Amino acid sequence: MELSTARHRPDQRLARRYHFNDPDMDLFFTAALGWGPTGGLDIGQAFYVASHISDGAPDTWVRAFGDYGDAQNTQADAWTLRGWKRAAGEARLKAFASYRSAWQFAMPGAQFAGLYARHQTAFATAMRELDMPATFFNLPYAGKSLPGMFLQHANPAAPTVLVIGGADTCFEDLFLTLGRNLLERGYSVALIDLPGQGITQAHGLHWEREAERPISLAIDLLVERFNAVPGRIALIGLSLGGYFVARAAGYETRLATVVASTPFPDPAQMFALSVRSATERATEHAPSEAAIRSRAITFWKAGAADAAELLARTAAMVADPNRVTVPFLSILAGGDSPVFAGQARHWHESIASMRKSFVLLDESTGADGHVQLNNRLRLAQECCGWMDDIFGDAS
Repeated sequence: MELSTARHRPDQRLARRYHFNDPDMDLFFTAALGWGPTGGLDIGQAFYVASHISDGAPDTWVRAFGDYGDAQNTQADAWTLRGWKRAAGEARLKAFASYRSAWQFAMPGAQFAGLYARHQTAFATAMRELDMPATFFNLPYAGKSLPGMFLQHANPAAPTVLVIGGADTCFEDLFLTLGRNLLERGYSVALIDLPGQGITQAHGLHWEREAERPISLAIDLLVERFNAVPGRIALIGLSLGGYFVARAAGYETRLATVVASTPFPDPAQMFALSVRSATERATEHAPSEAAIRSRAITFWKAGAADAAELLARTAAMVADPNRVTVPFLSILAGGDSPVFAGQARHWHESIASMRKSFVLLDESTGADGHVQLNNRLRLAQECCGWMDDIFGDAS
């Protein structure tokens, strides 16, 4: 490993280069590796796929991960015919992980939608084959719906955790990122796509300033359909989800605690600095095809046609720390940019919560990547240790 080529970017999310020279590809390849322990691709599989990818060329990425998803599906089918149900489910979950990584650099439109459909089928089948206590749901919202999944812990009195992802996420990949670990550590778990996440942007839903609105409706659903108990509900937000939950923390009264990795109360600052930085870099050298593709996908999720519209649509995305009194855990990755770090520290210092904690994960933890993508177990350990204390005190 070596210092990342993105080290001085305002949106830096890794302090080191792990495999690819292209910062976007390296970030999401490291994320793919991070899903291995909870059922994603194992190291040998991920590096095999990587060997078929040309650095910075998004179409080779899409093809390599997509083809490997097909291969894992074929393997799962073969094991199903032999009656090897668990092995089939494990291969099917790897097929999902492959398709999910594939669409990271897919073109918005038919290519993205096709891979996404394959990922949905593989994931739902894997949940059945692995006998996961999973119930899928669709939450009506703005004339459309927000898809999600509830995992019921065997203990009916277990607290419920609602996990919200970020800009590059879907509720299914949250199962690998954190959900499976939360379930195994004693929690019922809800995973959901908010507007602009998963494939909701293809249905006309995009990132919203008032993220507390869909989150409140999701909590209504958890209470009314899944018997979650107000005061026994935790909310966790990752990456841009750190903004969504920071907003909800100031409005929602049924939460026992909120966790953010990282708190992100002012996304507009990041987007403005990132656009400026990208413009400056473009005068020195042309951006990679992968960077161009990532930018197009960001615009799509925000409902923006270009950088100017992105900045206009996100300008009002601000969370007020003075509204927040709920117990709050702030987690910061040491490899995140000074922008992420500054916002996280200021948030922690400014919130009105009487019970709050700040955790910095440096390179010695192996969890210094953005939202701990290089050590997902440490993310679960920090979240569950904090929540165990909160709910233990409440019992």
